[in-house]
Amino acid sequence: MKLAILSTAVGATCAFVAPSASLPSASSATFSLGMSSTETDTSTETAEEETTTYSIVSEDAPNTPEFATSSQAATATAPAVAINGWVADESLPCYGLPGALPPTGFFDPLGFAQRGISLNEVKRNREAEVMHGRVAMIACVGYFAGEQLPSPFGIDGPANDQLQQVPLPAFILLTLGIAAAELKRATIGWVEPDFSNWTKTLWKLRDNFYPGDVGFDPLNFKPTEPKAFANMQTRELQNGRLAMLGWAGMCSQELVNHKTIADTIDFYQKV
Repeated sequence: MKLAILSTAVGATCAFVAPSASLPSASSATFSLGMSSTETDTSTETAEEETTTYSIVSEDAPNTPEFATSSQAATATAPAVAINGWVADESLPCYGLPGALPPTGFFDPLGFAQRGISLNEVKRNREAEVMHGRVAMIACVGYFAGEQLPSPFGIDGPANDQLQQVPLPAFILLTLGIAAAELKRATIGWVEPDFSNWTKTLWKLRDNFYPGDVGFDPLNFKPTEPKAFANMQTRELQNGRLAMLGWAGMCSQELVNHKTIADTIDFYQKV
């Protein structure tokens, strides 16, 4: 039990950053405008300098065409495919990823998801947040369970002091298990690096990868409906954020007084 808790706590996620361009908007249908015979010569001279096409933004406004050069029309791509019901929207905070709740709403005082941050970096930060939150939730349970329940190898005392009590063979197995789990996660979520073009491929997440969705759902908790998935993702994020703060508090407390959580609670009840 304690080895499982320790292996999860040590396996904190790695953070990867890579630049990524914003998704261009899809081009609309083009149409030709007729010209009178008196304008033919002038139009011909202008066309030699730059070919211009006209696009209709909406059928409801056919008389207000949007102008786009042929080079812009050629670079336009199809709309992005939804991942678990989410489509990246550059106009929304954090590209529209769930996780904001009243009363704070979108809370980003340090600017990790400020406008101008690439989509890949925002997804990388969210991946790190989700995985650290999951580790912290298990670690919070592990602090109480590991200090109160019988443990193998005679491990006891404050949770902060238990890792160094693990025998070397068990510690090696623990390390190999963490490495295997992290390697598997990397192959699921990250693009294989091309060292001949490493600035564009190193630490880049796959376009179809949703942060934190590594395909491990043994109890089948993952909803299939997009709104339900966003709600569950928000609940997981909020609990993970609270757990990270809670674990930091328990770790700091044990570093100060070198007592277990239960002993500290008992001490202050007697004061």
